Amino acid sequence: MDVLESSLKFGLMLEAYLRGSVNHIPELRQQMDGIGKMRSISELLHSKGLKDRDKKEKARDTMQQVLAQQSYKQVLNNCVSTLDPKLTLGGLKDRECRFYDSKMRPLLMVYENPDPSAFPGDIRVIFKNGDDLRQDMLTLQIIGIMDNIWQQEGVDLRLLPYGCISTGARVGFIQCVTQAETIANIQKMLKSTRSMLTLWDSTLLHQWLKDKSPTEQHLKTAAEAFCVSCAGYCVATYVLGIGDRHSDNIMIKESGQLFHVDFGHFLGNFKVKFGMRRERVPFVLASDFEHIIDKYFGFNHFANLCEEAYLILRRRAPLLINLMAMMIQTGIPELRSMNDLNYVREALVLGESEAVAKEHFRGKLQEARRNAWSTSLNWYVHGLSKDNRQ
Repeated sequence: MDVLESSLKFGLMLEAYLRGSVNHIPELRQQMDGIGKMRSISELLHSKGLKDRDKKEKARDTMQQVLAQQSYKQVLNNCVSTLDPKLTLGGLKDRECRFYDSKMRPLLMVYENPDPSAFPGDIRVIFKNGDDLRQDMLTLQIIGIMDNIWQQEGVDLRLLPYGCISTGARVGFIQCVTQAETIANIQKMLKSTRSMLTLWDSTLLHQWLKDKSPTEQHLKTAAEAFCVSCAGYCVATYVLGIGDRHSDNIMIKESGQLFHVDFGHFLGNFKVKFGMRRERVPFVLASDFEHIIDKYFGFNHFANLCEEAYLILRRRAPLLINLMAMMIQTGIPELRSMNDLNYVREALVLGESEAVAKEHFRGKLQEARRNAWSTSLNWYVHGLSKDNRQ
């Protein structure tokens, strides 16, 4: 609605829907009031200088006190999930809510689960204020379509396109994936990110999976899930040109499933610092990843799986490109014209034969493997800068 080119069209559609669905208005109003309350807390956190641990703890306590107020509970308790309209959120557990230590201070909102038979545990959602989530939405939807394409061909790469919705200008919700950790947190738990030895220790992720696996069979199952999901995301992130792949933007579930988060840069718009591209690999294939792949899967098997997945997507390239082209008029910052989709065409080598395309991707795979050291260095620098911000 905030995009001038489309606001009139969608405004008329919204008005027509509300006139025909009057009973839905109270539910929508509660959701909008809830977004307003969360936005006010987010802006309160933005206004505070949270550079040391004591200030962060005080800010968290303040956030929880505000959420405990009756005016907030009345709006935020027992509402329909914005992420999934089929899901009703129970009471807000204000003492468990907190914010993440990143630039936009995303809020983690924890709700009671009114239907434990559907799935166990509390319901957790992340509220973001200040980031344009439309690009994340599109990327996750395309990754979900890639997953469907692969599954139609009998290839299950265990992708995890989690829920994400933009509810307004630079505001929205993200599904919180439970029983998962970022690679940065895993490295921090097992060894200080300040140690240069972390750069060359490729066993940390394997050790973490071992710690989370009660038996050797569980470990083998988790390692296999890691390898196939790693293959899927290697191909998906390469084809979509996803950048900013530091160690806080890649996560692993305790079941072994690897997945990527935060898609603020895609279609080859990679981050540049001091005139140099920070990422020097076509996709992330860190030495930590290769250690698990070699031990449980075999690199040749992994490479063959990546190549098969790549060629499957290449055969369905018109579908992927046309779906993304439909989003050009939405105002997504890095998708403004058909020229922006040239990256996907070049990544899939659409002007050449399948044999040439296969050889092209094989070269990219070797490049990612050969330059894994640069990924480790990038992660180390990211860890240092993160420590200095805390």
